Amino acid sequence: MLLVDHPDGKVAVAQPAHAWISGQLAQAWGNERFGALEPSWEVCLAAEQHDIPWLEWEREPAIDPKTGYPHTFMSLDMPTKLAMWANGPDLLLAQSRYAALLVSLHGSHLYRELDRSAFEKEIRATLDATDDEIDRNRRLIWAWDSMSLALLLGWRPWTAEGVPGSDGPVDVELAADGTVRPWPFAHDRVEVHCEGRLLTAPGAALDDAPWVELSYELIQ
Repeated sequence: MLLVDHPDGKVAVAQPAHAWISGQLAQAWGNERFGALEPSWEVCLAAEQHDIPWLEWEREPAIDPKTGYPHTFMSLDMPTKLAMWANGPDLLLAQSRYAALLVSLHGSHLYRELDRSAFEKEIRATLDATDDEIDRNRRLIWAWDSMSLALLLGWRPWTAEGVPGSDGPVDVELAADGTVRPWPFAHDRVEVHCEGRLLTAPGAALDDAPWVELSYELIQ
């Protein structure tokens, strides 16, 4: 869960909804300086589903007694997060081995206590992909994840460091006004959006909260 500031309270954005923005960034990604995604559909799927382990928890999120709002991904205790990530990436096997591997690697790099090496080794052995390719795509998902969080949580200005480019890693800067430099997208303007529930006060019932759409524009 993310809690996004709103004039009337907080917008509760589920982790999979934040990941949806990452997927939209992935679909818009690519130009001469940053290259194309390969394999494109699998990488876009992984970006969009990179928080699939949170899916069940988000249906009934635990409340943080300190705030009265649902726990965020930062405030939730580590044992609970590790438990959902222990097998959560396996859910994506029903769609794509490649995407499931990327999501597993994302979790492994996010939580050093998480050991998914057996799963990752097994799936790698079934894929016709080099380690360099897989690592490049893992780092792209990391970049899109951070850019999505920066947009939703107001972290701008924000720099995504070491983003894979055609000629090596590039630091991509996201300014407060939505300007992105160097520009990594195929078109000269990108708009992304997601949905959340508006909580007008601590203790407000999530299921009864009105839906709110959040949108963000990125420009050259």
